[in-house]
Amino acid sequence: MPYTYEDVGATREDRCPPGFHRLHVRSRIGEGEAVFRRASEALMTWELHRTMGIRMVTEAAKAAPGVDVTVGIGLIKAPCRVVWTAEEYRRTAWAYGTLSGHPECGEEAFVVSRTGDGTVWLTITAFSRAAKWYARAGGAATRGLQRAYAQRCGTVMRRLCAGLEE
Repeated sequence: MPYTYEDVGATREDRCPPGFHRLHVRSRIGEGEAVFRRASEALMTWELHRTMGIRMVTEAAKAAPGVDVTVGIGLIKAPCRVVWTAEEYRRTAWAYGTLSGHPECGEEAFVVSRTGDGTVWLTITAFSRAAKWYARAGGAATRGLQRAYAQRCGTVMRRLCAGLEE
């Protein structure tokens, strides 16, 4: 099944193709190596999303390029495919892109990073536009829900990493 947009992988370079809405939400998670490791694990194993009550239907235990995952929220089923991943010294990340049947069209990246001073951040970037009638009908409210979801990811990740700061 092909992606529903052309610029596959653009989130790796933090690019937003013309005609899409851009999202960028950065949340401080904590400090230290233990927080970074725990946040990275929660991100790569779908734990962050599942803790938020999001259904992540996939046969893969971990995010990897080419892995298909259907994201479920209530009655909505949103098919996606992991586009890219990164597991580096100070950065762990993955992004998925939309497939046919998803209410939106675009890509979303989830990045856990550790700065030189030890601060751990979760950054969520996305570019999207409505693909289904109900997403189009939602207009700005749909984008507001996407932003609220990204902010909630930060809150939940902080909770998952609580008590680990150095």
